[in-house]
Amino acid sequence: MLAQYAVVRPFLPLARVSLRNYSQAKKPPTAVLLTNMGGPETLEDVHDFLLNLFTDRDIMKLPVQKHLAKWIAKRRTPSIQDQYAEIGGGSPILSWTRKQGNAMEKILDEISPETAPHKHYTAFRYVHPSTDDALAEMKKDGVKRAVVFTQYPQYSCSTTGSSLNELYRGIVRAGMEDIKWSIIDRWPEHPGFIEAVSGRIEAKLKEYPPEERDDAIILFSAHSLPMSVVNRGDTYPGEVGYTVHKVMERLKYKNPFRLVWQSQVGPQPWLGPQTADAIKGYGKAGKKNLLVVPIAFTSDHIETLYELDLEYGKEAEEAGVTGYKRTESLNDDPTFVRAMADIVKEHMESNQMVSKQWYTRCPSCDFDSCCITREFFASKEREQK
Repeated sequence: MLAQYAVVRPFLPLARVSLRNYSQAKKPPTAVLLTNMGGPETLEDVHDFLLNLFTDRDIMKLPVQKHLAKWIAKRRTPSIQDQYAEIGGGSPILSWTRKQGNAMEKILDEISPETAPHKHYTAFRYVHPSTDDALAEMKKDGVKRAVVFTQYPQYSCSTTGSSLNELYRGIVRAGMEDIKWSIIDRWPEHPGFIEAVSGRIEAKLKEYPPEERDDAIILFSAHSLPMSVVNRGDTYPGEVGYTVHKVMERLKYKNPFRLVWQSQVGPQPWLGPQTADAIKGYGKAGKKNLLVVPIAFTSDHIETLYELDLEYGKEAEEAGVTGYKRTESLNDDPTFVRAMADIVKEHMESNQMVSKQWYTRCPSCDFDSCCITREFFASKEREQK
């Protein structure tokens, strides 16, 4: 199945141009709702982004959270603004999401004409366009069929889980329960995704001298989780590990590799080893060539452009790692965009509401919102049978 992604086939423009003009075609689009955390587009957006993040009770429960979140957001805004200033003044994640979505639409119209026209909508969790923004646009377009497509390849309660809980609340607020909903809640092993990541790695490995190439250590870096979340039973660490296995299998295990974790904050224990510690450790051991691969991110944002490139790049230099490199993010890579379209098409053809894995909550989950959201979509699945 990987072979089909070795060469990305070109797509001819649709002759039926009216399919993309919803008012003339009188056929509402099949909606593909791309969900993600999002990021502040401007420095002025940073405070509200942090405030929304720290008031999200689907990922953390703090005492007097409403007030404490305001204090944390105010305290952290200046330093986070400085980081965004160093990568151009804001996050590029919305721009990349729109480029991915637009390209995916065109491919879907070609490979799945029976569900065309397709239109992507963006629902960010902590910034605009929000879930409510996306639902309002879908309602205006008269959408009757919607596929929720998480942009996190590996599922976590802290990412996709929070987005789906907010989606349920948004659906109720907007009175959109009658839409035919379904969910792509994870895709850690999809062949097109694996091929796209592998292609990025192969391209970057070529930058090393031939005699050093096979000895470069590949560091797959993913956003870490607090151990309290891991111990609750979150599936994310296992799914990230599975992605790494499939990528290395595709690369025939030519290079040594490790899975490391980034972006830890606060004093509580987090899943490790930390990416920064791994870089320092390998530098101390005399390893000069480290290739970092953002394995849980599908587009550039602050964790790649600032943390991996600038912050860890500096630490690598100080540790004597002269061959520190990072693979390019997937962004609008043609192989990846084709994979996005294939994931949606395969999902629609399966007639599955959501994966069976999603209905099984973490063994130690105590979040009522997780139960309520699952009950809602389970009821919709029963209605559609």
